[in-house]
Amino acid sequence: MQPQRLAVIDVGTNSTKLLVAEVAGRRVQPVWEESEQTRLGHGFYETHRLQPEAIARTAQAAATLVDLARSHQVVSTRIIATSAARDAVNGDELVAAIRRSSGLPVEIISGDQEAEWVYQGVMSDPALAGQRLLIMDVGGGSTEFILGEGEHPHYSRSFPLGSVRLLDRHPPSDPPAPDELRQCRGSLNDFIIREIHPVLDPLLNNGPALPQLVGTGGAATILARMENQLDDFDRERVEAARLTLGMVTAWTERLWSLPLAERRCIVGLPKKRADVILPGVAIYEAVMRQFGVGEMRVSTRGLRFAALMQPAAG
Repeated sequence: MQPQRLAVIDVGTNSTKLLVAEVAGRRVQPVWEESEQTRLGHGFYETHRLQPEAIARTAQAAATLVDLARSHQVVSTRIIATSAARDAVNGDELVAAIRRSSGLPVEIISGDQEAEWVYQGVMSDPALAGQRLLIMDVGGGSTEFILGEGEHPHYSRSFPLGSVRLLDRHPPSDPPAPDELRQCRGSLNDFIIREIHPVLDPLLNNGPALPQLVGTGGAATILARMENQLDDFDRERVEAARLTLGMVTAWTERLWSLPLAERRCIVGLPKKRADVILPGVAIYEAVMRQFGVGEMRVSTRGLRFAALMQPAAG
């Protein structure tokens, strides 16, 4: 099959991201990746209304990324939107703003579709083929859990748990107080016990051993970069990382002990993500601890990889 150069723009709750890749069936070879922190979900969760400033930032970033994709001579560019856009009472305003700025339509995908695509994207890595996996994708507004083995997941679900959502509801001091980390952990444990345990426990225990946990998304990638002191993004080294619960706990406690200015100096942590990393790492730590998972692999593939492998809607 002759590869085509395609682009996808992913409008998330925290950032708007571009992937340009050579695509042939299930083979996706990245050519260029770019991310703009647009914080579409800022100030969103009290009213479930996207704020005008956040819509404007996101629409402008989308237009910039569309132009960047075209500079790479892509055949087509697809724009998808996830948690904040699908939960918003005024998601149509975002769609219209991006259409005006970029000239392209926006597909708002469901939580179930997002989870399915995350699985398909992660499984495009031959190193994971044939393994029983529990994939966990922590985003800004939602976290997807996908359990599967082979081409299709056995179970997938999107939960209203995300780093921007948690940051908006429980903003820490600068530097964070010890009580604030305890409160965050307590809130996460309550949510996991109430919402996640009842559906995942029976599935995880239906086998000879726990599945391999694979973390995908910004927080997991940043954990791997910090642990390996990677100043620049290196896909092979990130995906080679094996993060133990002890490592994740140590990073959670270190990050929650530092003021924002010092977090911005940590190698591997992008400066613009030095605030939202706090709830991100806490979510991974809480899930690993609650489900007795000792180690997590990291995948840099996921939603955007799968979106390029799928035919565009309509």
